[in-house]
Amino acid sequence: MSNDDQYGGGAGGSGYGEIGGTGQTRTRLPDSASDPYGTPPRRTPRASRGLVTVVGVVVLLIAAIAFANQSADTPETPADQAPPTASSTAATGTHPVDGKNGGIPSGFAQDEQGAQSAASNYAVVLGSDGMFNTTRRHTIVDAVADNSTRAKLQAGFDADYSAGLLTQIGLTKEGLAPAGFTFVSRTVPVGVKVKSFANGTASVDVWCIGMFGLTGEKSTRPVTNGWFTLSLNLKWNGSDWRVLETAQKTGPTPVTGDNPVSTSDEIGKAVTEFGGFTYAR
Repeated sequence: MSNDDQYGGGAGGSGYGEIGGTGQTRTRLPDSASDPYGTPPRRTPRASRGLVTVVGVVVLLIAAIAFANQSADTPETPADQAPPTASSTAATGTHPVDGKNGGIPSGFAQDEQGAQSAASNYAVVLGSDGMFNTTRRHTIVDAVADNSTRAKLQAGFDADYSAGLLTQIGLTKEGLAPAGFTFVSRTVPVGVKVKSFANGTASVDVWCIGMFGLTGEKSTRPVTNGWFTLSLNLKWNGSDWRVLETAQKTGPTPVTGDNPVSTSDEIGKAVTEFGGFTYAR
């Protein structure tokens, strides 16, 4: 909007416009003669007082209507349609745990916050490059699995990370990258939610982004990223949360941004220089 539009100025820039008249000279009429008995002349009540009264009434009316609309009869949003509360995503302020079990964080609290932290840390390690090495994988599963399902989980993961898979990816039989390459398998939790929590068990979903592939100029499997949700059923064993079973599904996946793709050397350097996190809610 131009200054002319704001202030009503005409094409000539006189500044008069419609505010304060049109620039015409006003004629002041003389006051009426005084009362011969000395009584001061009566003045017409000022219009501004009446205007203030009207505005006050309107304000009170609006306030009354607003108060009436806040009555208890206003329907509430159904629980299943209500947006998440701030506490569902905000940090709790709880410090990360200090304990370690096989190099994996342990000693989580026996509450929903502890279950979320345990699930997030377990998602990180279960999606790490250590799962591709038999010895390291067994150490990881021993540390996170409940006694009642440890053997079943070990057998399932051993079948998933078979020698055929390692060959297909381009790794050695020990699950390592060949000379001149860097193997990348890293999982980063984005969000977490508790689906159920009762009787010493918890069902927790962890929304993650993962990086996977081989760096190197001749790599046929460059490092890519993917989004997935890892579901973990946990059990309280008397001192910590342990995994009963896991499941994974793709997404939710956002639209890919327009960031330029880094070189293979940049990715390899970043993976070796940037460590992971210990998560706490």
